[in-house]
Amino acid sequence: MSRRVVITGMGTLNPLAHTVEETWKKLLAGESGIDTLKGIELDGLRSQIGGELKDFDPEKFYIDKKLANRMDQYQQLCLAGMVEAGEMAKIPMHHPEEHEIVFDKFKGMDFPVEDPFRMGVCLGVGVGGIKTFESQVNILLGKGARRVNPFLIPKMIANLGGGWIAQAINAKGINTTYVTACASATNAIGESFFAIQSDRADIIVTGGFEAAACRVGYAGFSNMQALSTRNDEPKKASRPFDKDRDGFVMGEGGAVLVLEELEHAKKRGVPIIAEVVGYGITADAHHITSPDPDGNGGIRAMQDALRTAKITPDNIDYINAHGTSTPPNDAMETRVIKQVFGDHAYNLSVSSTKSMTGHLLGGAGAIEALIIAKACQENKVPPTINLDNPGEGMDLDYVPHKMKDRTVNYAMSNSFGFGGHNAVIVTKKYTD
Repeated sequence: MSRRVVITGMGTLNPLAHTVEETWKKLLAGESGIDTLKGIELDGLRSQIGGELKDFDPEKFYIDKKLANRMDQYQQLCLAGMVEAGEMAKIPMHHPEEHEIVFDKFKGMDFPVEDPFRMGVCLGVGVGGIKTFESQVNILLGKGARRVNPFLIPKMIANLGGGWIAQAINAKGINTTYVTACASATNAIGESFFAIQSDRADIIVTGGFEAAACRVGYAGFSNMQALSTRNDEPKKASRPFDKDRDGFVMGEGGAVLVLEELEHAKKRGVPIIAEVVGYGITADAHHITSPDPDGNGGIRAMQDALRTAKITPDNIDYINAHGTSTPPNDAMETRVIKQVFGDHAYNLSVSSTKSMTGHLLGGAGAIEALIIAKACQENKVPPTINLDNPGEGMDLDYVPHKMKDRTVNYAMSNSFGFGGHNAVIVTKKYTD
């Protein structure tokens, strides 16, 4: 019998809030974290709106100025998210460079594993330290090569978010980073699930973050006509499944989830939020940016997630859709859901919380995994806001405008990324 895997801790920073409970409260209220960009120069940018991270102070998360200067913002967010998740899952954190300094919230807390090689970190990120890369290229061109920051490479590369967390919690086991565009965090969570299930670890810190709201990021995405240009109505710009959708809205942030083997968690006496039971991963092998219009890769990923969960389609109560608010994705995803679920598709609740957070790129699957875990725990489904006029063929229950109370025993999260990456996870309401 394979080992059961549960979620024992979660932490998030995103355009809505910097804690799990405040984020959940705002999601259920249908609040938007999207607005006109304030942190970057807007001149020449086609899209001028986004879900920027607001009022982030690294020092509130034990990241002192010296440490912050050695990290790109996405790395800071990874470590900051671990503070909330670590407190919840009772995983003590210390200063990642000054190891003898234990952070205040964690003093006196027992180390969670007998063997540090049984605890790992597996995160997802889409583009890594793009803000650092942009700023240092400007310095290179303006001031010369000798003025480039010596921390450019460690601040820029994608794996260092997980590296910093591992140092802070003394996790010496699995340490990997998935870079599969918008599927990154979901791949990280799914692979962590498989690793614990197959007895390669007892605890894995997983999830993912992104902080890509900079001029080069916006120029690249908007010039390929992927972003919404509804600049005069930022809070209405992300409108998944609506006939007037015109592109996704970029967001920043993500989430950390602590996955743990069930008996190990019970022995430690930590809270159990939900159980991870299924994972599917495929490739479209179709186009570098556009999804396969037939959705064959998405169909197989969803079917594989159901198969590994050992359930049938009619067991699923809620799907957190990839739901990007782009014309190709939302049409394809609706067709895929109908194909996989048949008549049961009309009994499901399907919502896209990107309507409120924006698209967190590599961090999207992490916050959406957090959301389906909370849905299972609390029997509440967050809405899809801005869904005023569903597009052609979009006749499912997308939970428009207002949250819904309903029993959620099983929930699914879809993530489809550039490059044709498809990743799907399934969570279950925890019962002993």
